Amino acid sequence: MAESQPEKPGLRARQAAAKILAAVVDRKTSLDGMLDLENGNPAYRQLNDADRALVRAIINTALRHLPRIEAILDTLVGTPLPDGARALHHVLTVAAAQILYLDVPDHSAVDLAVEQAQLDPRNRRFASLTNAVLRRLSREKASHLTATRTVPVIPEWFYDRLADIYGREHAGRIAEAMLQPSAIDLTVKSDAEGWAAKLGGRVLPTGSVRLPAASGAIPALEGFEDGQWWVQDAAASLPAKLFGDLKGKRVVDLCAAPGGKTAQLLLAGADVVALDQSGNRLKRLIGNLERLGLSAATQEINMADFRSDDLFDAVLLDAPCSSTGTIRKHPDVLWTKGPEDIEKLARLQERLLRHALTLVKPGGDLVFSNCSLDPVEGEDMVSRVLADNTDWRIIPADPADWPGLEDAVSPRGELRTTPAMLPATGDHAGGLDGFYAVRLRKAG
Repeated sequence: MAESQPEKPGLRARQAAAKILAAVVDRKTSLDGMLDLENGNPAYRQLNDADRALVRAIINTALRHLPRIEAILDTLVGTPLPDGARALHHVLTVAAAQILYLDVPDHSAVDLAVEQAQLDPRNRRFASLTNAVLRRLSREKASHLTATRTVPVIPEWFYDRLADIYGREHAGRIAEAMLQPSAIDLTVKSDAEGWAAKLGGRVLPTGSVRLPAASGAIPALEGFEDGQWWVQDAAASLPAKLFGDLKGKRVVDLCAAPGGKTAQLLLAGADVVALDQSGNRLKRLIGNLERLGLSAATQEINMADFRSDDLFDAVLLDAPCSSTGTIRKHPDVLWTKGPEDIEKLARLQERLLRHALTLVKPGGDLVFSNCSLDPVEGEDMVSRVLADNTDWRIIPADPADWPGLEDAVSPRGELRTTPAMLPATGDHAGGLDGFYAVRLRKAG
């Protein structure tokens, strides 16, 4: 009896990548959930750290470039694959992502894809096709990359939606921004210039410090152990800043975990109650605040069920949303959500905002925010709520207070950032998350 051949190095990582890609694209499964080390995909959890990192790189790259990869594969395969060959499609996509965009030897990507096809009874008959298609791709990749340069890298439904909202030119820039992983931004307790100098960073118009691409492990950086800063995208730092002076004010952060905005409120001198419906997320928030030497009253509760006899001076509602503004770090969002999700989440946000208004004392402020790019979840929904609550009004942001981000302030004084804002400089990437934020005030 012939001895079985030893397993090829890297095979399990590619198999895991293909399985996870299938879960995201075909079953609309959250990538974060699949990569969770406790409850995520079993094939991924069984890998070593290096192979897990490779899987993440392959999947994120594949999702960022998916329409272009699929256009290239359609050209190379010619005749559409049969309906039963969906698993093969993901094998080819994983291999193509490596050949076209990652620093992986082409022969390795080809050989491991062929091996995957041979080991899967569903795909075995396509092993020769896999070999031919991918070898041709490795020879012709430059011409294919050129030919697909104008193919939008986001789903057609979302590109059309962005074009209607922002215009085709800005929509194109948002789409291209998705191709670059988001930079790492820090919110510092004090002396942003000093920390930028120590860490080789750049101070952004938001006051955040943006790290250069090759900064190393975050916990190993100066200031982490001492709690001098925390990781927070520059756009995510904006909502808390809209409040202005919070010294001595009583504030509730309604959807608080993981705690970046809570830390900002505490640092501004507020007395903070932080809520979250997830006990695990609340524990993470408490741990993050402890590292920073900060503390807040916390409560595990769905904010829609939260009541308080004493009304608050200020309320922060960073609401659950479609997360379309975070596509640089979560490229799966556009493949797991659709227009119906945006509408559904907008209805949820409206219910939450209407409840949040009841927690503010006369003369108090509420800041509503989320990381969606869509006005259905922002300006449109807020306008509807204000129309029914005439004792509330927008406190407009002043563009002069946001040098470098003046374009993010709307005529009505709301903040609206997109991934296409903030140009790159030197070693520091451009862009920031897409965020909507508005400050509302109740009549005194």
